[in-house]
Amino acid sequence: MPRPFAVRSDRLRPSAAGPSAVPARRARRGGRRPLLVAVALAASAALTASCSSPGASAGAGASDEVKVALVTSVSGPLAGYGEQYLQGFEAGLDHATGGTGEVDGVRITVLEDDDAGDPAKGVSLVKKRIGQGVPIIAGTVVSGVATQIAPVAAQNRTLYVSGPAATDALTGINDYTFRSGRQTYQDVVTAREILAAEEGAEGGKDVVVLAQDNAFGQANAAAVEEVLGGDGTTVTPVLAPPGATDLTPTARKVLAAEPDMVFVAWAGDTAQSMWSTLEQQGVLEEATVVTGLDIRAGYPAFGAARDRVTLLAHYVPGATNTPEAEAMRAYFEEKGWEEDLFSPDGFTAAQLVVRAVEAGGRDGDVEAMVEALEGFAFSGVKGPTRVRAEDHALLQPMFQAAFDGDLPSVTRTLEPGKVAP
Repeated sequence: MPRPFAVRSDRLRPSAAGPSAVPARRARRGGRRPLLVAVALAASAALTASCSSPGASAGAGASDEVKVALVTSVSGPLAGYGEQYLQGFEAGLDHATGGTGEVDGVRITVLEDDDAGDPAKGVSLVKKRIGQGVPIIAGTVVSGVATQIAPVAAQNRTLYVSGPAATDALTGINDYTFRSGRQTYQDVVTAREILAAEEGAEGGKDVVVLAQDNAFGQANAAAVEEVLGGDGTTVTPVLAPPGATDLTPTARKVLAAEPDMVFVAWAGDTAQSMWSTLEQQGVLEEATVVTGLDIRAGYPAFGAARDRVTLLAHYVPGATNTPEAEAMRAYFEEKGWEEDLFSPDGFTAAQLVVRAVEAGGRDGDVEAMVEALEGFAFSGVKGPTRVRAEDHALLQPMFQAAFDGDLPSVTRTLEPGKVAP
């Protein structure tokens, strides 16, 4: 079956698969949290965009085509995540446009670029696409790449639909950046709700955050401190070098902290080594361990730890039956694909893109696109979903899961308001 939309790419896809307008808009909405403003200012100071602004030409002339650049990883350590995102986007665009790849006669042309997990490469690709007049950027799976892309999008008045990158720094970073997936804060609040239900909500615990020393890991440590810290609870981050293969010293640091709970935030191909090391060093015996459900390929990585950890889940394949989930599964089945952890993020990104193109695609009006997305409520793969107008957080359900044999299943659904940032 041919794709229902045009795709151009600067790579071979694997066979498997100017100043910003922020100040005026911000005055309308009210202030941001100081931390997020600081992140935005620091990132903006570090980057300059050497390309023209698509937003500046809004209304200059009608067009029957809108180009969307998907910048994500299809090589590098998170390539598997990127491929899931691209597949989900393809299915979502097919569903949201009724199989036509068009919105009100405006054709959506998708341009795919591989950032390889490299922030410099991601920024370079985005600048190139903006310079070519592309008004919408979507992606990436890497938090460190996304936080560099967002300021470039704002400087050039370009719509940026980020995801699945989970760093909280993207929420409220500027008026042109939106999310298509969950953020770290939602993971941590889900963990809090799970632990409160299982162990009671009393404070006075010692919590260790075990993560890699990168943007994703640092964001998790900060979120755990914000959500769980206080009331006598101490939070200690133990951050491992991202490329480390011998994780025994890291596990011993965790044990030395004598934690009551260990919150594990880990991504990439060293997960199996990490879990086996935690088991060998006795961490699983000494503390309650809570972590997020990984992609399908990561299920075996839990090993013997699988039945001894508490699982929070952004998504569990097959666990929801919304019209969008059913449409995604039907599309995937026809393609011979399997839905996975980040498939919904791509699907949601396509829904947001279609909404944006409906509002301002024909005239290239990025400001109209932004206005249309703020407060947008819709049914997604996971369930009821809404873009929070004031900071563009994506409010969505989260899940608790447990393994039933070789596959996970949902044991509890937390409604969007319960886990809102």
